[in-house]
Amino acid sequence: MRTTILTCALALAGTLTAQAQHVIDVKTDKPGAPIQSTMYGLFFEDINYAADGGLYAELVKNRSFEFPDHLMGWEAFGTFEVKNDGPFERCPHYVELRWPGHKERRSGLSNNGFFGIGLKKGEDYRFSVWAKAPQGNGKIIVQFIDRADMGERQQFVETKIDVNSAEWKKYEVVMKSTRTIEKAQLRIFLEGQKTVCLEHVSLFPVNTFNNRVNGLRRDLAQALKDAHPGVFRFPGGCIVEGVDLKTRYQWKNTIGPVENRPLNENRWEYTFPHRFFPDYFQSYGLGFYEYFLLCEDIKAEPLPVLNVGMACQFQNWNDENAHVPYDQLQPYIQDCLDLIEFANGDANSEWGKKRAEMGHPAPFNMKFLGIGNEQWDDLYFKRLEPFVKAVREKYPDIKIVGTSGPDSEGNMFEKGWVAMKGQKADLVDEHYYRNEQWFLGTAPKDKYPNCGALRYDSYSRKGPKVFAGEYACHGSGKKWNHYETSLYEAAFMTGLERNADVVQMTSYAPLFAHVEGWQWRPDMIWYDNLRMFKSVSYYVQQLYATYKGTNVLPITMQGKPLAGQSGQDGLFASSVFDAATGEVIVKMANTSKQPQTVQLNLQGVSGAPTAQTLTLSHNGSYDDENTLDQPERITPQPGTVQCEAGKKQAVLTDQLPAMSFRVYRIKK
Repeated sequence: MRTTILTCALALAGTLTAQAQHVIDVKTDKPGAPIQSTMYGLFFEDINYAADGGLYAELVKNRSFEFPDHLMGWEAFGTFEVKNDGPFERCPHYVELRWPGHKERRSGLSNNGFFGIGLKKGEDYRFSVWAKAPQGNGKIIVQFIDRADMGERQQFVETKIDVNSAEWKKYEVVMKSTRTIEKAQLRIFLEGQKTVCLEHVSLFPVNTFNNRVNGLRRDLAQALKDAHPGVFRFPGGCIVEGVDLKTRYQWKNTIGPVENRPLNENRWEYTFPHRFFPDYFQSYGLGFYEYFLLCEDIKAEPLPVLNVGMACQFQNWNDENAHVPYDQLQPYIQDCLDLIEFANGDANSEWGKKRAEMGHPAPFNMKFLGIGNEQWDDLYFKRLEPFVKAVREKYPDIKIVGTSGPDSEGNMFEKGWVAMKGQKADLVDEHYYRNEQWFLGTAPKDKYPNCGALRYDSYSRKGPKVFAGEYACHGSGKKWNHYETSLYEAAFMTGLERNADVVQMTSYAPLFAHVEGWQWRPDMIWYDNLRMFKSVSYYVQQLYATYKGTNVLPITMQGKPLAGQSGQDGLFASSVFDAATGEVIVKMANTSKQPQTVQLNLQGVSGAPTAQTLTLSHNGSYDDENTLDQPERITPQPGTVQCEAGKKQAVLTDQLPAMSFRVYRIKK
């Protein structure tokens, strides 16, 4: 970590004073709107192998043989048969391994995992399988193998399991990896001549996040916790809707024993022909119970989103027949009511009891519920009405999140807001993936009249609040992670913070991406089977969430908000007060290609305090980004700035580097 100490006594002081044309007033004694604890959050969707193959720590693909191609992800050899009369009603398939008829032949299975199986030297891994031996006893050999190893043996770890019952039974063993390898395989041999049947073959690191069984990949979940989110929205995204109603996300299928959670097709499997993944399914091992646990672990409010009786409109457009008829919505409405009971109900209630049986007798205290994802027009508005009515009648304290559709402006967006106000939604979920000009507020006003950091200044303070639920700056011709677009997101977010009286939730999207399995970019956190890196956009979000404060403070330049307006030379800024720490916090982005000198008049701050700073800046190119090999290439760097004492105020004079984002913290 490099430390930059800036003081007003530097030899540069004369130059700074001469250039201090950017005089900015911060009224620290005028605390304004409270900032909600949910202000900066996270949005999770199972895209880019975010769940299976990502956050969910299971290392075996198609562990229950339920893919349409029952052996996809597996190599089967010798004498075997896939059967469908297994012990789990909703996952009935299993593999029967039989003696191949000669002592020199082998029957067995190998699993390739998700782009390989990542193992770390010295780490323990929990192998488990449901098995039976029809003749009363049998044996299997379980191995970690490296097919790329040119040495004497492919296997580098091996153990044996006696299958000692003719009835289905769970067997478990812990195996320690003797090497670090990104693309290992799991291999199972039948030993001897006795038939063995295998179902739900599983391999987890013992060292999951918070050491939970059926847990999460530790480094990825820790990154979520370290982002200090106030809210966690799940499970999507377009997977809430599915390509059709049959493939919609159904939360009730994701609770209970993991062995009996049915497979679901992932709507991102074939959405993009140029990024086609025919083996992309949802095991539901990471289900609603696990999502609620994660929210509890990272101290974020849960925001589940449920289906409103509609399939994905993008893939069905205005096809009325693709959606549930208006008079057949009751099961979907009941799903919402049952979810609230599952999350909040007494342990003796029908659905609260199911939660308690899974290991959490205490309620999760869910406060928010999203109904519908990114839907629009009357197809959505008319279906939403009975949902709102039913939830309001039974659970009046639950805050309902509706949606204004996929656009950031236009007739359909406006129509969505009118409908949400009419139905008295508590929050409206806005989505916008736009280019640099939109985020900077320089896009054509005839097409984008309400873009940039001034977007919410003109919003009505009456009616629903805003949830900026999906947004990211997508570069023009550069739709990938790079420093420049992350900086513009930081600049735009000053407008979110300055308008915290109307904007009460925000979340960047998407969250996760596997480097070999992505379909959509940019993304916040990238990983392979062993490593991960946090993008610059992650650090922008983390800085805002960590230093969100408790109240907005007025900050202006010549009486105007700093939002890259004329005469402000690409400067954007917001300010908050943190009652818990007694700090004044100023966030400022310089989107100019030139350094900018600023003078902050901290009205109401006495003496000459030292400001603590954290700065994001590029390393030579605006296309710079963190990578797996250089995960900390661009991270917030600490420093200090010495303030001067003025009349009834402290004065902070500083030079912001070109294309940089800086957070100032001053003890009041």
